[in-house]
Amino acid sequence: MTQLIGVFDLFRIGLGPSSSHTVGPMRAAASFIRSAAAHVGRGVRIETTLYGSLAWTGRGHGTDVAVLAGLSGMEPATADPDAVQRIRGVVEACGTLDVPGLGALPFDPQRDIVFDTVTHVAGHPNALRFRLYDDAGAALADELWFSIGGGFITRDGAAAPLEEAETDIPYPFRSAAEMLDMAAHAHCSIAELQRRNELSVRPAAALSTHLSLIADAMDSCIERGLRAEGQLPGGLKVRRRAATLAARIEEAKRKNVRRPNEAADYASVWAIAVNEENAAGGRVVTAPTNGAAGVMPSVLRYLRVYYEPTLDAIEDFLLTAAAIGSLAKRNASISGAEVGCQGEVGVACAMAAAGLAAATGGTAAQVENAAEIGLEHHLGMTCDPIGGLVQIPCIERNAFGAVKAINAASLALSGDGSHRVSLDEAIATMRQTGLDMRAEYKETAQGGLAVHVTEC
Repeated sequence: MTQLIGVFDLFRIGLGPSSSHTVGPMRAAASFIRSAAAHVGRGVRIETTLYGSLAWTGRGHGTDVAVLAGLSGMEPATADPDAVQRIRGVVEACGTLDVPGLGALPFDPQRDIVFDTVTHVAGHPNALRFRLYDDAGAALADELWFSIGGGFITRDGAAAPLEEAETDIPYPFRSAAEMLDMAAHAHCSIAELQRRNELSVRPAAALSTHLSLIADAMDSCIERGLRAEGQLPGGLKVRRRAATLAARIEEAKRKNVRRPNEAADYASVWAIAVNEENAAGGRVVTAPTNGAAGVMPSVLRYLRVYYEPTLDAIEDFLLTAAAIGSLAKRNASISGAEVGCQGEVGVACAMAAAGLAAATGGTAAQVENAAEIGLEHHLGMTCDPIGGLVQIPCIERNAFGAVKAINAASLALSGDGSHRVSLDEAIATMRQTGLDMRAEYKETAQGGLAVHVTEC
């Protein structure tokens, strides 16, 4: 028995700006109120305390808003982004929060959502505690949750994250070496290995529907980002650029001006479009995180535009990427609060590079090589968002991650798959680098660009 980490886990439709600081806390809050509903008629107040990275950058990431949405019963995949953005104002105006199963409870966000930057909680840097009190001040329910990256959550004391129940799967690879060995013995691709694992726990129709839904959601997010203009929220006064940049590329094409880097220019714009949507709190696909949500859609759009792939090739792209992402999550982390941005944009780059190599005819060895190249050249990348907002340098980092993924796939496909550094070694290095990295550089906005650039 092993844990399947697949396309339903690594690719979630949710809301920006952060999978660990928005999606995860919203899901944890919703889970808490489902269990707290057992105390109907007795509970009179809910208090949420945010620790670690959630406390340091939670305001910039909208964690308080996500908690309010989750406590009111909203889920990231289905919540209306506009309703989520309005909820804090509604609660402040009414003085109450409508909690499913518990009714309208008095709620003051300033009092009942605590940003605790002092207390250290063992387990994970993204920790949050929910308490339900009765009218005498006694705690009726008290749960500690961790948002462990990519929208994954786990409750303190649980054996594994909610998504990672152990099950029998035909190819339980836990390393890239095992993955390659199993593919060789089964005479199939990495995508097919992942497909067979997925089909062991769900029907083929459900898998195909989800893959199609994810691919379409990625594409739709690009289109929304290309249409939107104006200033991003949060106070940094960052203006959206995707629409303007795309218009300049199209204008050059109309004038027949040769752009030697046209493909890279498009890839950059597509990634920027997605991450501007994410920064605005829009609907994106976590892949594997929101902070890195632009890399996979951009490379998938590149595949569609320049290769005109079949439906099978698009599915191979996503399945292969999921196989690579599962290795990174299992053996290191996809959480910026644990290992820095190498675990977000770096892993997204590796996933996209592998997916592109697979979809364009690469062998299993070339696919693994592409993933390794993509990850290796992000090792050591810190997570240092200015103002705790997923804007600078996050948006442009996705553009570079997408271009690097395309280049990594090209380099791997130019060889025979043999290379000196293995993907397993790169993942192990990422994990160790994350352990060595000071906390200031892991999504706390206490180091790097976050302190050396003046907010204005």
